[in-house]
Amino acid sequence: MSNQKKSFEEQLADLEQIVTNLENGAIPLDEALTQFQTGVLLSKNLEQQLAKAEATVAKLMDEDGQVKPLDVSENPDDK
Repeated sequence: MSNQKKSFEEQLADLEQIVTNLENGAIPLDEALTQFQTGVLLSKNLEQQLAKAEATVAKLMDEDGQVKPLDVSENPDDK
């Protein structure tokens, strides 16, 4: 399954499993390298998702940390 179709939590669990596998050192070098590369991609994707979520939260909060009304006429993909 593509990482884009997995939830944030599923991708995070995949990354955690990769880290565990690499820390244990019980996998062959070629498999470790493949998992490391996958982990880097997962990490970048998760970071992008977090940045997008943070931007959404920031749009919903004013400078005082109070929730402000959501302008539903705005298309989030326009920015």
